[in-house]
Amino acid sequence: MKFAFLACETTLPDMPMRRVDAFEFDLQFGGLRNALETRGHTLVALDWKNEIEAFKPFDAVVVGTPWNYQDFQSQFLDTLKAIEGLGVRLYNTAELIHWNINKSYLKDLAKLGAKTVPTRWVEKPTKHDVRAVFEEYDTSHIVLKRQVGAGSFGQKLFQRDETLPEGVLLDRPAMIQPFLPAIQTEGEYSFIFIDGAFSHALLKQPKSGDYRIQSSYGGTEKIVSPTQADIDVAQKNLSLIPYGMPLYARVDLLRGYEGELLLMELEMIEPYLYIKEGPHVSELYAEALIKRADS
Repeated sequence: MKFAFLACETTLPDMPMRRVDAFEFDLQFGGLRNALETRGHTLVALDWKNEIEAFKPFDAVVVGTPWNYQDFQSQFLDTLKAIEGLGVRLYNTAELIHWNINKSYLKDLAKLGAKTVPTRWVEKPTKHDVRAVFEEYDTSHIVLKRQVGAGSFGQKLFQRDETLPEGVLLDRPAMIQPFLPAIQTEGEYSFIFIDGAFSHALLKQPKSGDYRIQSSYGGTEKIVSPTQADIDVAQKNLSLIPYGMPLYARVDLLRGYEGELLLMELEMIEPYLYIKEGPHVSELYAEALIKRADS
């Protein structure tokens, strides 16, 4: 079978303006390609902005590293639907990605029993919204995030005592959360799942003086051996998805004030799966992809 791996111009090789974290494409695409080739199949990387006919020859398409999708949301979602319209299988599905693309999906999961980070959802955030979160929670800082975003891009951190600017603080719908100290004192956990099966877990930590855990901001990660109780928490969050089990998912958790693991994000669009830390994840990914595409 022939598979396509959706990427973008800033992650594909030999492009003049590659992202600083584009090496994650190299690892993720390379690992999956090698695992598929040893099983007699092929994998080709394509920019998701290609003409839709470019995807017609493939048996299935996986959403890999389209890391600019948040700036082209409608076009991206339309492309995914068009790929499925060709009769080509897409993983994860367009329906699932449409639900997952706006972080308001966390509200759905919270209603179903997930323990999430407290969040105020605001269309046009102002200093009054930020002050309301400071008043509601005993926190020295709050974080302002995009509802549709990735890689901490556009995030803002505010201190309780600072003078806040007038007007709209973010040019798009936002989520406002109390800052949880565990992101700096412990780090954020990522649990990797392939077709519902646990693969491995990471602890991601920011560089000194920062709170962002992505490698592009100096963050680091290390493999950890989680307790079964922590795996169960991640697995429960995964089981609450209302659109069936995803082919791949990354469950990001952060410890709350009372020591419980809270759901930060359930990444099912284009998560990096930490290939180096999970030496068998590419094989699991390839086998699950082949099984689904051949069913």
